[in-house]
Amino acid sequence: MLVVLILLASALILGYEVLMASASPVFVGAGDIAECGSRGAKETARLLDDIDGTVFTAGDNAYSSGTIDQYLTCYDSTWGRHKARTRPSPGNHDYESPDAAPYYAYFGASAGPLGRGYYSYTLGAWHIVSLNSNIAANAGSKQEQWLRSDLAANRTVCTLAYWHHPVFSSGIHGMDPPKMKDIWRVLYEFHVDVVINGHDHDYERFAPQTPDGQPDAARGIREFVAGTGGAPQRHFYTIRANSEVRNDTTWGVLKLTLHAASYDWEFVPVAGKTFHDAGSAACVP
Repeated sequence: MLVVLILLASALILGYEVLMASASPVFVGAGDIAECGSRGAKETARLLDDIDGTVFTAGDNAYSSGTIDQYLTCYDSTWGRHKARTRPSPGNHDYESPDAAPYYAYFGASAGPLGRGYYSYTLGAWHIVSLNSNIAANAGSKQEQWLRSDLAANRTVCTLAYWHHPVFSSGIHGMDPPKMKDIWRVLYEFHVDVVINGHDHDYERFAPQTPDGQPDAARGIREFVAGTGGAPQRHFYTIRANSEVRNDTTWGVLKLTLHAASYDWEFVPVAGKTFHDAGSAACVP
């Protein structure tokens, strides 16, 4: 009888573990993706072929001007085969075309309300927010006010936000005035856990920090710069405080596994490259 009970308990534990694994969705992607003639987007798209889950883009999806021809020729032939499971965000190169019209036309409803470029959705136990760093995002702007209302209405344990221009970066754009500083303050106020950006063509992981760049292990936001989708890579410029891991020679995708109260991250490199970064963290209380 004891043996039967032990076997039954083991089966229940195994079943629970399988259930929890299936309830932890994968969120995978990068920014700075498809340039015609470059092999980078082709190689990162092959990574997505073998990774299930929701695909995100962190802007600059089709180079160099986000035209409909560049979307149909450069993006659609690579990352485009994962379009049905992609939740994008726009970058400055997408806005090289007036009002980023080809971006909205290509992605349709997946890009959120037409012309706005910011929206939110639920993924497992997580609340996910896609923002637009190419339009007004200062305190009091429509986007900032929408974000406050959205986060107030979606009080989940874990929340992630992504957009194109990073607030913190050791890349060449790290010295630019941070367009999304007021947005970061709102995210920090609402205890958001993770931010993902692109713009600099490299990979960088920051320790949790405040909107002013002070380390904050208790409730700071962890930022990933993942501008590694296929655009030509760039070297780092000035190493910023709280930068923990950096690489500027490897295309790849950032893969997050979203658990009920924590997350795992992994940078997956393209074939032939060895750089790798992985870890886990609990969500901000």
